[in-house]
Amino acid sequence: MKKKRNHSFKKWIGKIHLWLGLVSGIIVFLLSVTGCIFVFSSEINELVRKDELYVQPEGAPLPVSELWESAQEHLGAGMPLSWAYIYNPPEKSWVFYAYKTSPDAITYFGNLEYYKAVYVNPYSGEILGIYDEEFDFFNIIKFLHWSLLLKTEIGQPVVGWATFIFVIMLISGIVLWWPINRNAAKQRFSFKWKDTTSWKRKNYDLHNILGFYVASLALILAITGMVWAFTWMKGIVYAAGAGSTQPPAIEYKQSNPSAVKVAHPIDVAYHNAVKAYPASNGFRFTPAAGETGAINAYVQEYDGVYYKSHMLQFDQYSGELINTRDYEEKNFGERLIEANYDIHVGAILGIPGKVLMFFASLICGSLPVTGFLVWWKRKSKFKYLVRS
Repeated sequence: MKKKRNHSFKKWIGKIHLWLGLVSGIIVFLLSVTGCIFVFSSEINELVRKDELYVQPEGAPLPVSELWESAQEHLGAGMPLSWAYIYNPPEKSWVFYAYKTSPDAITYFGNLEYYKAVYVNPYSGEILGIYDEEFDFFNIIKFLHWSLLLKTEIGQPVVGWATFIFVIMLISGIVLWWPINRNAAKQRFSFKWKDTTSWKRKNYDLHNILGFYVASLALILAITGMVWAFTWMKGIVYAAGAGSTQPPAIEYKQSNPSAVKVAHPIDVAYHNAVKAYPASNGFRFTPAAGETGAINAYVQEYDGVYYKSHMLQFDQYSGELINTRDYEEKNFGERLIEANYDIHVGAILGIPGKVLMFFASLICGSLPVTGFLVWWKRKSKFKYLVRS
């Protein structure tokens, strides 16, 4: 009787696993493949753009304001600069970005009016190269992974729910895989292929055994992906880390229009940022918005990862520091959310972590394919029996 109940339970779990897989399989496959491709995007781009990214240090760099104006002149007044990334390592060029979106468009290419990156030699002011990031291969891959090349408000929920279904499939797959006795257990942890083993059996083993071994990493990939897709998942992760659902209460000062004005406040802001974090990888400066807005500076502590960062704000008239939010001041919930990208791509563990997530994503992409073949073979066999 107990065996009959277990068989009936697994039968229903199998049906759920099957139909959810058929519904979400194509999207899961697409997300997995694009994830594989994107994992090493920064390393590959660094090689492709090495002539624009690396320079020969020659004394002190020119003022930020001067390089900003130079980059703006090359783009033209129709594409105002949106932010600048200023590297601390002396051998790196500085990059100035112009970015504008169209809120009414529903596709990636329609949504971007322009997205340009200008690489500038900080010592000579020479323009090393201008890239149209809208058509950059890895940006297209990123937004295919992010929202299926649709507007975020449309594509992200689709990606999020497909990922949620994938989580259910992982759990149901473990239930189906779970051996019913000791002899079965021996067969479900390793491949035992022989020349006489049918392709159907080999495919079945690939789906089951690889699915079992990748399940824990696949759950990490899925949960970190859903943090971006759903505010409720982000809230759960934050609450788990912070021990509270309430964000910290922080009061920020605003720029003072009556402050003593300087000719180039961004130069003063840059000097103060370097003074505060001389060993950081670099700073992203964003101009102030409105009369009381501040110049924002995002401080990236380490190259290639974003989990440890700081926030600085400067008075837009004087360039003086008015607000800080240091990494050490953040609670664990905030740190966990900020580390989400690094965990998702494995960068939190360096290159070994990226390699691990690459293969995890690759295996995740294989599961819809091998699962479909399992279903198709059974479907074909059923048709054959009916016709006979």
